[in-house]
Amino acid sequence: MLDKLGLSGIVGALVSLAGVGIVAWKAPVVAGGIVLVLLGLALVVRSLAKSLMGVFGF
Repeated sequence: MLDKLGLSGIVGALVSLAGVGIVAWKAPVVAGGIVLVLLGLALVVRSLAKSLMGVFGF
């Protein structure tokens, strides 16, 4: 999986985790909401990517 993400994807994931960690330090409830939003966005992007790949026959 890491080879598919690439270096920028790994750095992006680490930066996102660090950002949520910083928010969680001060406001755990807000951090929980941010995590839910990020998971929702990830599911939407995954669905769109699957659909797009299906259009191209992959």
